[in-house]
Amino acid sequence: MHVALAENGVLVAGAVTPAAGRTHSTLTPAPLPVAQQRTRLRVVVSRSHRPPLADALAAVLDVDLVPLGSAGVKTVEVCTGAADAYFHDGVQHEWDSAAPVAVAEAAGAHASRIDGAPLVYGGLTACVPDLLVCRPELAPVLLEALSAARSS
Repeated sequence: MHVALAENGVLVAGAVTPAAGRTHSTLTPAPLPVAQQRTRLRVVVSRSHRPPLADALAAVLDVDLVPLGSAGVKTVEVCTGAADAYFHDGVQHEWDSAAPVAVAEAAGAHASRIDGAPLVYGGLTACVPDLLVCRPELAPVLLEALSAARSS
């Protein structure tokens, strides 16, 4: 379940309850845990709509691509420290990503378009073109790698 509220394009509240998990919300956000030491970054991607950019990213930056279900599940993986990042390339309905993004931002994660532009919610199309949710210290590296992957 995903529930979010946006005002003037900015997310102000959200809650996500993954299928078999606890509710994560902006009301009582758990801060991002200390980064785990991994040899390769874990990047979650769509299981059913794997973006072609995922393989290009893996060619540019040595990452483990982890396919998972909903945007909520993927974002919660970042919020709990089980993954370092989640990205989606391709149009996604706002109702799929708004609540997870609100929760991730409340926890201290970076959230933006994959070119670094801000995410805007409540638009006429009710869609976001793409997104990146990650640990804030990884945002510069991932944004640069995604840019390079798009160019290749």
